[in-house]
Amino acid sequence: MKLVSFDIFRTLGFPDTKVLKPEQFLAHKELLRDADWVLFPEYWQLNALVYGLKCRVFPSVASYRIGHDKVEMTRAFQVVAPEHTPWTLIEANGPEEQQAVWDAMVLPFVAKLPKASMGEGVWLIENRADWQRYCEKTPVLYAQEYLPIDRDVRVVIVGDRVVSAYWRTQADQGFYNNVSQGGRIDKGRVPSVVTDLALRLARELGVDHAGFDIALVEGYPYVLEFNRLFGNQGLGQGSDLKTAILDYLQQHAEPEDPDGPTGPAPLWPVAV
Repeated sequence: MKLVSFDIFRTLGFPDTKVLKPEQFLAHKELLRDADWVLFPEYWQLNALVYGLKCRVFPSVASYRIGHDKVEMTRAFQVVAPEHTPWTLIEANGPEEQQAVWDAMVLPFVAKLPKASMGEGVWLIENRADWQRYCEKTPVLYAQEYLPIDRDVRVVIVGDRVVSAYWRTQADQGFYNNVSQGGRIDKGRVPSVVTDLALRLARELGVDHAGFDIALVEGYPYVLEFNRLFGNQGLGQGSDLKTAILDYLQQHAEPEDPDGPTGPAPLWPVAV
């Protein structure tokens, strides 16, 4: 395979891979057109690469489009798995909408900025002052029911396989499970109901590279969000991720046979 990468760190050790800086892409149009895959471009490059140069990109266009905005992501979840999506209100940020959302939610609840990651841009709303501070910072109102959890599961998906699944326990200050916010990694067994939901969402939405965050409430899974570019703190040996990506790219180098196999078994053992 001929590969072009715009992220040297995420494709370190990939064979036959030309690494470019994102701002260099216009100077290498023929190289990009001739590549079997273009890997990890910036979001702002996507339209030019996919629709202008007809490149095949990894992660998938769906991974970029849906993963770029929590509002769009939640709406996608509500379509394909409403029963596994926490109750969420999304409204324009105006005085009437602020009051309506406040009246509808039960305290405490969670509010989020549409575009944020690593646990940033997430508020635990416990009173009217919290809500007002949030409303002053967000372009769109995003309010979600609070789930009574002290941990969640990060499920790393590449293609149609689970590469890793691990618990993230709550930070000392409470509320946040993100490792970047002080959460801790727990390698205990992850129930298959969690990884099954992540695989189902990835397949139905066309997401092929993501870290899904899923909460368990009395054994029932709820999807919180996914990150197209996820951290590697819980992945252990990075070679598993590289192997999974290269296997996936090789398997999909040609159009898939609709009657062919469904792909390899997950790399990560899960509880049944």
